[in-house]
Amino acid sequence: MIDIYGFSFSLIELIACGILLAAFIYQLYFYLRYLNGVLRLRSNINKNKISFFIEQPPVSVIICAKDEADNLRQFLPFVLRQDYPDFEVIVINDGSTDETETLLNNLSVEYQNLRTTFVPVGARNLSTKKLGLTLGIKAAKNELLLFTDADCMPEDTLWIARMARNFTPETDFILGYGAYLNKKGFVNRLITYDTLFIALQYMGMAIARKPYMGVGRNLAYRKEAFFAHNGFSSTLNLVSGDDDLLVNKASNSRNTKVEIAPDSITWSEPNKTFSDWFFQKERHLSVSSYYKTTSKLRLLIEPISRGLFYAALILSVVVGHLIVLIASVALFLTRFIIQLIIVNKSSKHFGGRVYILLLPVFDIFLPLVNLYIFTVGRITSKGKTVRWK
Repeated sequence: MIDIYGFSFSLIELIACGILLAAFIYQLYFYLRYLNGVLRLRSNINKNKISFFIEQPPVSVIICAKDEADNLRQFLPFVLRQDYPDFEVIVINDGSTDETETLLNNLSVEYQNLRTTFVPVGARNLSTKKLGLTLGIKAAKNELLLFTDADCMPEDTLWIARMARNFTPETDFILGYGAYLNKKGFVNRLITYDTLFIALQYMGMAIARKPYMGVGRNLAYRKEAFFAHNGFSSTLNLVSGDDDLLVNKASNSRNTKVEIAPDSITWSEPNKTFSDWFFQKERHLSVSSYYKTTSKLRLLIEPISRGLFYAALILSVVVGHLIVLIASVALFLTRFIIQLIIVNKSSKHFGGRVYILLLPVFDIFLPLVNLYIFTVGRITSKGKTVRWK
């Protein structure tokens, strides 16, 4: 036993408390520095501390579609009817076997700003989506490119305007938020929380001048930047990575901005089953090993500190006496309250739902899912080889 100010503590109690405190401090830093970035940026915008590009230069919106006739019929008109003075929409038909080609031909008659192209039959690239996007980028008339998916719907007719206003002369990449629609059920709550947390993380790090990824559901960049970094040439052998790997490779503290306006969001239909979501997550995480070393280290520290926090918390509660128990619970409640405030204020800003009782459940469960994917999943996963759809 070790005496401190008249109180006796066992060595295991002190170790547990030390780990708990160290993990708490890093978690506090992570939430206030990074996850709070969207709210901090919103505050600066409201105080007119952030300036936007007043001009509205021409924009090319690029969408790659594979067997997406139903989604294109439902969502593409929302893209084509944007309130923006000069824009074109390029849809790449990636070998669709449904009614995509017929639908695009019909829409081209109604919308003069719609252009189409296609991935040649027999293309052998593992990621024909990257090939398709490259063809669309080459076909684009404009320097500024805005990307979304066929199953995405902009929140508002000002989507293009909101994203494009960030293209100051020194800016190459604009990161937007691609949300999933709120539905009933536990799986949907899991998906929407995971999507929100990831977005707050990559947006917050970009706001802190440490960008590392973006999502293709809502992403903009310059054509010049794409070709200056040889596009997808180094990742054509990978199924995923048309968005995050490009941003990870080419973005930096000076050339990347974040758009957080509620009317800049795109909405997508979420997966309906846990297995479909898990498979999608597996596929997305399969390319994370190709991130820059600094990005991987930064992303690794947070879940490790989170795991240590919960492990030390449990140990302190089990073996600690009253003072240790009170201190441990106080640290947990402090972190939980900060989580509640930052996560739910941010979710409300983006039109999302509120997370209270499920927040600690997801906070523990999602890192375990990632750990499984990076260990056992590496052996059994088919996520690296399946073609995109």
